[in-house]
Amino acid sequence: MATTPEAKVKKRVKEILDRAQAYYFMPATGGYGRSGIPDIIGCFCGVFFAIECKAGKGKPTALQEREINKIRNGGGQAWLVNEENVEQLHDLLIGLYP
Repeated sequence: MATTPEAKVKKRVKEILDRAQAYYFMPATGGYGRSGIPDIIGCFCGVFFAIECKAGKGKPTALQEREINKIRNGGGQAWLVNEENVEQLHDLLIGLYP
């Protein structure tokens, strides 16, 4: 089965998070959770973060944007990650060190 571009981004994000030893999980989808929740939720250096993974120049939906804004307003970090910026995730994590 072919891997989608978004799945490749998610795989790379998980590799970076594993290397940093960050706590994270991928919320269950399919009607059991709230719509718009980012793809990956976690905590690193005491900071809550959420990552929405997109392929290409994909943009978050209105529901995803609402959740991202709620996370940021609550003091957490929320990032939109795609093939072009996925390698910058490591630097974002390092920026969370106190």
